[in-house]
Amino acid sequence: MKHFSTQDFAMLDKQYRAKLINSLSGFKSANLVGTQDALGNTNLSMVSSVFHIGADPALVGMIMRPDSVPRDTLTNIKHHGFYTINHVCRDIFQQAHQASARYGAQESEFEKVGLTPEYLDGVLAPFVAESRLKFAVKMREIMPLSINNTILVIGEICHLYCVSDAIKADGYIDIESLETVAVTGLDCYHITHRLSRLSYAKPNKPLQCLNLDGEDSAALIRSKNDPHQHS
Repeated sequence: MKHFSTQDFAMLDKQYRAKLINSLSGFKSANLVGTQDALGNTNLSMVSSVFHIGADPALVGMIMRPDSVPRDTLTNIKHHGFYTINHVCRDIFQQAHQASARYGAQESEFEKVGLTPEYLDGVLAPFVAESRLKFAVKMREIMPLSINNTILVIGEICHLYCVSDAIKADGYIDIESLETVAVTGLDCYHITHRLSRLSYAKPNKPLQCLNLDGEDSAALIRSKNDPHQHS
């Protein structure tokens, strides 16, 4: 195996190091963050750092790059207090990637990359109409991280929109059926292949494979094959 030390990282070409280190966290979610400025100009940015914080209240976080230069997304979030997070699906991954280009503040990434802004339930930020799973977020906390000057944005989910069939009986969302894509590194996109849902892990209890509704697949098969279960 090839070995890199801290000293090796310091000697690497900047672009090589960025691609190398960005690959280490594995598959990441691909999301488009929609915002609007004080003049009504729409903004769309590609973000692969969205992560779950809690379910009650429903909180998500994301890491933004340092604001040493203008960051329209962060500025708009601070101004309105609302933003949208839109899953990138297979049909739009190229447009989503293009949205990471550095367009001017008065230029709408929606228009430039060919995606459609959509306003729902009075939210002061545009959704991506083409996204099959999207949610509106109210900004709750912004925390600068002194270690590298990046910024942690924490928000509370206040509206959720999802293709109905993807939401299963136990609340699980089958994002694979939505063709939500994952991203690795800075520029590689993937369609996922599910291995299995697994039962809640407990000590000394064997794991069970579950179906998409969260039920024990083996038990369901036994039930269907046992005539006494239907008498």
